[in-house]
Amino acid sequence: MQMFLLPIILSSFCTSLGALPVLLIKNISHKGKDVLLAYTAGIMVAAAAYGLIPSAIKLSNLPIMVIGVLIGTLVLTLLEGIVPHVDLDHSGDSTDRSGVIVLFLIAMSLHNLPEGLSVGISNVNNGGDIGSLVSFAIGLQNVPDGFLVALFLVTQNVGRLKAILIATLTGMIEMCAGLVGVFFGGAFEYIVPYGLAFAAGSMLFVVYKELIPESHGDGNERASTLAFIMGFVAMVLLTEWFR
Repeated sequence: MQMFLLPIILSSFCTSLGALPVLLIKNISHKGKDVLLAYTAGIMVAAAAYGLIPSAIKLSNLPIMVIGVLIGTLVLTLLEGIVPHVDLDHSGDSTDRSGVIVLFLIAMSLHNLPEGLSVGISNVNNGGDIGSLVSFAIGLQNVPDGFLVALFLVTQNVGRLKAILIATLTGMIEMCAGLVGVFFGGAFEYIVPYGLAFAAGSMLFVVYKELIPESHGDGNERASTLAFIMGFVAMVLLTEWFR
């Protein structure tokens, strides 16, 4: 059992490692927040369109990917109506952001579930080089994921240490999913492609519904658009680099 636990723990720990650079971020201006939000949105779109969706298709087929994306979008739409939420009015930092934060964290947590299952299942079913390779790949991807979560929270006026703690908790969710994959093995293997597509749909919903409108509503559209593209390109490069 210990040989399965170690790669799961290390892979999840990379989320905390990626969140640490936010300690260097101080005194962000309103324009700076808009730019960072747009950069975050670009990373999320790239992760969904270049990582999650192709992986879901590779593991299953096009109909399953479409079903997963639509279900993810529907669930986030329903959650938006349930979670206490204030639509963005671009009136300054006094606006209650709790609903936006909750939706974002739900989307990122859903994103971590299929990844954790993949790590657990690959180690217990295949072991050896394949399990280690999957754990290593997911761990590397968790570094920018951790930074993404912490960066978003800092732009929403959450304290830096608290942002790192919350990012760490999202990594713990992935670790729990990995343990489920270890204990149940192949019984959950068929869920992984649905989960990947589901996570992609939920992330795209949050990007278009919350992050882009917030980053483009205060006269910083050009800078935010460039930041979005830079975030997208950066995530694609990272994915290719570590593939």
